[in-house]
Amino acid sequence: MNQIQTITLPVEGMTCASCVARVEKVLANADGVTGAAVNLASEKVTLTIDPSKADLIRLAALIEDAGYKLLLPATESTQALSASPVTSVENHQERHYRELKSDFILSAALTIPVMIVSMISMTDWFMGWSPLSMDEINKLLFIASSVVVLFPGRRFFESAWRLARHFSADMNTLVAVGTGTAYLFSSLVVLFPQWFPDASARNTLYFDTAATITTLILMGRLLEAKAKRRTTDAIQNLLTLQPKTARVRRNGNELDVPLGGLVVNDIVIVRPGELIPVDGIVTTGSSSVDESLVTGESLPVEKLAGQGVIGGTLNKNGSLEFRATAVGNNTVLANIVRLVEEAQGSKAPIQALADKVASVFVPVVIAIALLTFVLWLLIGGIPFTSAMINFIAVMVIACPCALGLATPTAIMVGTGVGASHGILIRNAISLERAETIHTIVLDKTGTITEGKPSVTDFEVLNGFEKSIVIGHVASLEKKSEHPLGAAVVSYATLNGVETRPVQEFVAIAGLGLTGTIDGESIIIGNMQMMERSGIGIADARGAIDRLSTEGKTPVLAALGGRLCAVIGIADTIKPGTKNAVAELLRMGFEVVMMTGDNERTARAIGIAAGIENIVAGVLPQQKAEHIKRLQSGGNVVAMVGDGINDSPALAQADVSIAMGSGTDVAMETADITLMHSDLKGVVDAIRLSKRTLLGIRQNLFWAFIYNIIGIPIAALGLLNPMVAAAAMAMSSVSVVSNSLRLRRFKL
Repeated sequence: MNQIQTITLPVEGMTCASCVARVEKVLANADGVTGAAVNLASEKVTLTIDPSKADLIRLAALIEDAGYKLLLPATESTQALSASPVTSVENHQERHYRELKSDFILSAALTIPVMIVSMISMTDWFMGWSPLSMDEINKLLFIASSVVVLFPGRRFFESAWRLARHFSADMNTLVAVGTGTAYLFSSLVVLFPQWFPDASARNTLYFDTAATITTLILMGRLLEAKAKRRTTDAIQNLLTLQPKTARVRRNGNELDVPLGGLVVNDIVIVRPGELIPVDGIVTTGSSSVDESLVTGESLPVEKLAGQGVIGGTLNKNGSLEFRATAVGNNTVLANIVRLVEEAQGSKAPIQALADKVASVFVPVVIAIALLTFVLWLLIGGIPFTSAMINFIAVMVIACPCALGLATPTAIMVGTGVGASHGILIRNAISLERAETIHTIVLDKTGTITEGKPSVTDFEVLNGFEKSIVIGHVASLEKKSEHPLGAAVVSYATLNGVETRPVQEFVAIAGLGLTGTIDGESIIIGNMQMMERSGIGIADARGAIDRLSTEGKTPVLAALGGRLCAVIGIADTIKPGTKNAVAELLRMGFEVVMMTGDNERTARAIGIAAGIENIVAGVLPQQKAEHIKRLQSGGNVVAMVGDGINDSPALAQADVSIAMGSGTDVAMETADITLMHSDLKGVVDAIRLSKRTLLGIRQNLFWAFIYNIIGIPIAALGLLNPMVAAAAMAMSSVSVVSNSLRLRRFKL
């Protein structure tokens, strides 16, 4: 059975929301296609296909028949198609931009003299000075305008004709009819003056209108294309993180191999200042690694043997050798690029309004333009040429370019900003839904806390020297595999205390450890362990009660038969947790902590984090049931967890946010993945969501306002077609520029 695949391919020729709707409709009806989402801003279509039924060449033919062009990769292998097509998309966009620029320069170079001559040729002084007759001047205007309309402007007519053959229309239809009408009428007056004696006598020509509209629309598209290239900066920045080659050790030899030649389990060598090529586990060496462009963390992260490294991060000051664990499309960086692309190509529910309008917009506009022409001609009593100008103005001002760009440009920039700060937003639906969150449920372990025990208190009793006690306790715990023991060993390392050899080591399940160091007995464990060993704990009662009240685990130690220390061990709160919780509360969210820990420990952690609503002692399935209760009454609930232990709750929540490195299943299932483990990322993700949705609403306002105001004004005969063309072009530029403002949004 063939697995459903998702591929992303460039599409040429789309200019407005109507184009998007038509391409999606054609693809949705094709065999083997189960889903098609077109993004006008990136000029891409994301297809969900069944490879056994979908024929890409056939799909390309269907798209071309509809008036557009689907660009296929060099290989027809569906396996290759699943790889990221960013490079081909960028080449396509770059080529499109260069073509637009060339056409605009030619169009502008001819339009400017056409406009100037058209205006001054009506004056007596010009005709008295000019060696040419008016008929000769008009023929020169005809030649120059013909070049503008038929060469740089050919794209409008070609697309309009392809669509007309299928009884369809889009923005190109509006431009082609508008400019074509002005150009054709003026050409007939010049070439066949006997057919239009009144227009010929009055020299009523509109070459300047046709040429100027063409040039202004090309200028708008050029500015739009230039701005749209910047919306893909996030992906391009990510793609530049990987080096082209890597140094590996094979069969005892070191050699440089292309990045594509790396395989899992290769031993990779990274020197100071070099980029880490792929994901792996450090085997030898230590260094600090700058992971800021992948995780958003500003401070370098220390890497030792046994710790993971992420491809694309920068090795700072030490040499590392690591075993490759993921290469090619399986690396964290490749997954990030894929997720960002998918998010940028997805549609937010708010875009449904634009899609509905676009589906009927062009036919309605053509009807309004024709009605304007007929009413002015028959009822308004104005000349044919004046009625025609009003018709052209309506056609031009109505072009819905901005409508198709309003949502995707904001989503592309918003998700790109998030990716550059270690916030991966899965799709536009998640982005929009995050704006409506009412309640935020936080898992305790790994979300609020570090997720691993550490020593918080080390109180020495009965006159023992602290460094000696730490050394002996750590030496004994080093023989143990218990997580609490690892915390003690780590504490000794941080305090610069060395461990010593242990003899006669014994671990007693559920109680503690015993052993001998330099002939002196040492016992570590809980109260029951001390009582069993006959060691009095009266001196430690106060410390034990205090630690228990604070939600910490008290561990007792005895040397030579005497109690020597009380150690407090707990899963400590992350440094930024309290500030993040305070910010969430300030923003008006209800914050709930949910944990399987006992009530006392949970309450202590909650108080330290500034959380009052605490649900303790719940199993994973019970967490999901509690979230369901919180959702009653229409509350939108977000769940923040590690993406594995909290999977039932994450699945139940309206918005799931996964904390951590992003290397596990969380990246595949969570609505939002935080590449770093700081709770401030939740605040940033929600703020980014709100700001992006604000940008979309602003864009939709500007897209609609131009048409809502412009069409009636044009229909009333109060709008010059050239002004209409400039306004239409600026509507698209204003929408894209407003979206690009998101890049300056501070997280």
